[in-house]
Amino acid sequence: MPIPEEVTGDEIDKDVRQELQSLPKTLAEDVARNLVMVAQLLDEDPEAAYGYSRVALRLASRVAAVREAAGFAAYANQKYGESLAEFRAARRMTGSVELWPVMADCERGLGRPEKALDMAGAPEVHKLDKAGQVEMRLVAAGARRDMGQLDAAIVTLQSPELASNSVQPWTARLRYAYGDALLAAGREREAREWFAKAVESDRDGSTDASDRLAELDGVEFMDALDEDEDEDGPGAGNDAEGSSAEDADKA
Repeated sequence: MPIPEEVTGDEIDKDVRQELQSLPKTLAEDVARNLVMVAQLLDEDPEAAYGYSRVALRLASRVAAVREAAGFAAYANQKYGESLAEFRAARRMTGSVELWPVMADCERGLGRPEKALDMAGAPEVHKLDKAGQVEMRLVAAGARRDMGQLDAAIVTLQSPELASNSVQPWTARLRYAYGDALLAAGREREAREWFAKAVESDRDGSTDASDRLAELDGVEFMDALDEDEDEDGPGAGNDAEGSSAEDADKA
């Protein structure tokens, strides 16, 4: 797959670069450049990211960072069985428990919420840092919802991290998940309160809490193009050749 010339491979994390030092220099550079493309495209074009991850995997399957990148690329494309296999391989190579929550979420994706809950109660969870433990809690709550256990999902999310007034990287997502669970259980007033709290803490736009809050408040957003058509008539805005504007994509 083509890689832009400006991508050198030097952009990768220093720990990954150190892992690649076990490879011949030219091979290490090729792998690094593919890993950079995976990281750059994972959110905006997961299918392309997956393609680059397969190239890196073909070049250096014995490097843990490559297996991990392949796992995340597969995960982003909902290839949960493949993703889980790659994460397990990376974990065997490193001995780290860092991937435990996303491995459990893969079990959910494979339709095995009970297995995800078993993992949420495993000793490995105690070895996770705070962010990992919160992530595990989110996965466990999701598994409860998969099983139709809404009340249990709500209780699972109730924690010191949820009650804390300090804003951490996970705060918005935790508050959002709690609001969403409350709403699913028909507790709309409480759900609105937690969506509002999620909005307050969502500094990087990681959730659509503001949209959910607006929905609960009955706020409707009108597309600017639709508004123009209402004012000028259905044919307004077309040129002599009859071209028209395309509908705007949702954010």
